[in-house]
Amino acid sequence: MTEQQNLEELYNLILDRQKNPIKGSYTDYLFTKGLDKILKKVGEESTEVVVAAKNPDKSELQYETADLLYHLMVLLVEQGVPFAKIKEELASREGKMSKLKERRPIEKL
Repeated sequence: MTEQQNLEELYNLILDRQKNPIKGSYTDYLFTKGLDKILKKVGEESTEVVVAAKNPDKSELQYETADLLYHLMVLLVEQGVPFAKIKEELASREGKMSKLKERRPIEKL
């Protein structure tokens, strides 16, 4: 069976790395460079997920999504947003349906 990483464990690992940096690690590099570098990486990874989703090979989508999730967790830690708050936000949305009449239709280009 393939080993799996859950998002809460990843968040806690990154939080620990922020408190106890490992010099030379990529996570330490991101925290050292600061918010602008982290935001740039989140943007880059988001774009790569979109591009990968257009390709027939879904392994690329998996790879890029993992990169995006990692960088989002780094951003949350950098900003002091506990992962529990994200889980609470998701739970608050459970069972809610969007009000379609409030949405504007997307116009075709």
